[in-house]
Amino acid sequence: MLEEIKLIAERIKGLREISGISYETVAKELDLSPEQYLEYESGTVDIPAGFLIKVAQKNNMELSALLSGENPRLHVYCVVRKDKGLNVERRKQYKYENLAYNFINKKAEPFIVRIEPCPENTPVEFNSHPGQEFDYIIEGTMKIIIDSHEIILNEGDSVYYDSGYKHAMKALKNTPVKMLTIVL
Repeated sequence: MLEEIKLIAERIKGLREISGISYETVAKELDLSPEQYLEYESGTVDIPAGFLIKVAQKNNMELSALLSGENPRLHVYCVVRKDKGLNVERRKQYKYENLAYNFINKKAEPFIVRIEPCPENTPVEFNSHPGQEFDYIIEGTMKIIIDSHEIILNEGDSVYYDSGYKHAMKALKNTPVKMLTIVL
């Protein structure tokens, strides 16, 4: 996982350097402190999905190209077989599987997200990114916090929200959660 984060960080740094923009300028544009931005660019800390989406949008590129280093090529349709999506393992308790990584010019990013349970008193990590998000619970029960609103979602439940608001998720009942997430 650490090696994957370092490769993504190298691509982020490369994009900035090619553009000839200082890290301070990019940090300000992405509403981060220069120190936080440099941590992401160094690959020594976890890189939140919201940050990756912002970087991809800022550079007018596919998120999957930023994650994998390969440009998508498919235009008409893209089939991804069960458990064969592009895996992105950035955080210990979250695993993302991109379900349309090879389709070019997507209007949405669909993922299967797996959230592992963690100890009860573990603080949740908040995230925010431009756009909207749809989450459909396939298995398990989770708590989602959106802009201080706490919602419990069970299997078959869904939520659609403005992902510009801070949001966080936590698996409940000491069981993993599997959900379909579509980021628009």
